[in-house]
Amino acid sequence: MHSVDENRKSKSTPVILAEIAKEEGIMALYRGWFPVISSLCCSNFVYFYTFNSLKRIMVTSKGQSRPAKDLVMGFIAGAVNVLLTTPMWVVNTRLKLQGAKFRNEDLHQTHYKGIFDAFSQIIANEGVGTLWNGTLPSLVLVFNPAVQFMFYEGMKRRLGRGGRRISSLKIFFIGAIAKAIATSATYPLQTVQAILRFGQYKSQENGGFLGSVRSVLSLLMDRIKRNGVLGLYKGLEAKLLQTVLTAALMFVVYEKIAAATFKLMGLSKKLKH
Repeated sequence: MHSVDENRKSKSTPVILAEIAKEEGIMALYRGWFPVISSLCCSNFVYFYTFNSLKRIMVTSKGQSRPAKDLVMGFIAGAVNVLLTTPMWVVNTRLKLQGAKFRNEDLHQTHYKGIFDAFSQIIANEGVGTLWNGTLPSLVLVFNPAVQFMFYEGMKRRLGRGGRRISSLKIFFIGAIAKAIATSATYPLQTVQAILRFGQYKSQENGGFLGSVRSVLSLLMDRIKRNGVLGLYKGLEAKLLQTVLTAALMFVVYEKIAAATFKLMGLSKKLKH
């Protein structure tokens, strides 16, 4: 499944962005910004709330936090986040692509008036289950935030040894590094996840868990067949630019909010490390 023509396959992200702006206008680059922000807010709230709730329970009951504990907490928080927020990301993906000039005749335009209209149309025309399209790769992608938090918490503990204060600039950089590692490791599955959420990939596989596994493998193999192994990482630079900066800024804000929350709740400082 491709929404770009063959001539664009080898072009870099800046060139493609320039072409989109020229053909569809500068505002096309910001298509779907509101559902993206809404989904990010909901997703980050669910993830951080779950992660810190688990952190409070595990650290207070079993001693100091360790990388293995961070990884387990990240997995659990990620799974809860996926199950609760996948419907919003399905709608988000479709609204982002609505109005785009598809260069593949197999793709058809949708006509959603907004977030709530998209929900109602999807449920009415495709069934409630469609809102959880891409759940399997999303659950596998729990590795992304789990690995991200494992590296982040590990680097933060190292920098904070001996009670040293960690500046916002350092938080920004370790957040960026952690996200870059996690995104690079899981990018091929993120591509498959987006394709499934878009809802126009028609799998020949039966439903259920095994059918979902085969669909994911089929999409991965199709991309390798069309573009080679490096095709699995097409667009990675744009994804890194987006997610790394977002995550770095998010961690700076997160630490400020967490510190204020811990202070208000009278929690021990050891929960922060």
